[in-house]
Amino acid sequence: MTISWIVTGLGVVVSLLGWYLTPDAWGYGIFGFGLAHIVLGILDMFRDPARSRS
Repeated sequence: MTISWIVTGLGVVVSLLGWYLTPDAWGYGIFGFGLAHIVLGILDMFRDPARSRS
């Protein structure tokens, strides 16, 4: 769960960086990359750990 929060937090930071660079094409790419990390971090929070699936 801690790793999921770290990934989500880094996604927020990267998204904010991309937001400030938005008029540039690199800004849109960085913003999307950050949003993808936010979504993946949140989805990982709802996933069952591999240890409890056995």
